[in-house]
Amino acid sequence: MNIRKVYMHGKPLSALGRKLDIGDQAPDFRLLDKDLQVKTLGDYGDAVKLISVVPSLDTGVCDQQTRRFNEEIAKFQGAMAITVSVDLPFAQKRWCGNAGLEGAITLSDYLDVSFGKAYGVLIEELRLLARAVFVLDRDNTITYVQYLEEMTDHPNYEAALVALKLSL
Repeated sequence: MNIRKVYMHGKPLSALGRKLDIGDQAPDFRLLDKDLQVKTLGDYGDAVKLISVVPSLDTGVCDQQTRRFNEEIAKFQGAMAITVSVDLPFAQKRWCGNAGLEGAITLSDYLDVSFGKAYGVLIEELRLLARAVFVLDRDNTITYVQYLEEMTDHPNYEAALVALKLSL
């Protein structure tokens, strides 16, 4: 298994899994939604997908990242934002309600962290997911990817949204 260094507040950590690249087919996944239903990539059909990966919705940058992408996605017909974390589905549901984003798609990788391994974002020491953004076209080919080295940094929102628009 591939290992790369990521950082949280400057502290080095290990992210497991192969980094995905533009042009790769996005790996399928089995994640739980807020109602404990198993969801796969295929459940979201041929919509263009922005997959926003965060360590935990209950932290400042993750909260802001999730809000921003969910606000922006409304401008793009035929696209959806999916936020993935290891937060329990109950915590994701609570966060969505508190944020006024009940319709936001949040999926949990807490069962077996298989998404984290397949997408190269599993932080071994913390069993959290490293911050990343993926844009998938209608065929689930990756058209944009950003892996952040420092977990407290924001992603490049503008670049991800441009890639999303170009993928429609």
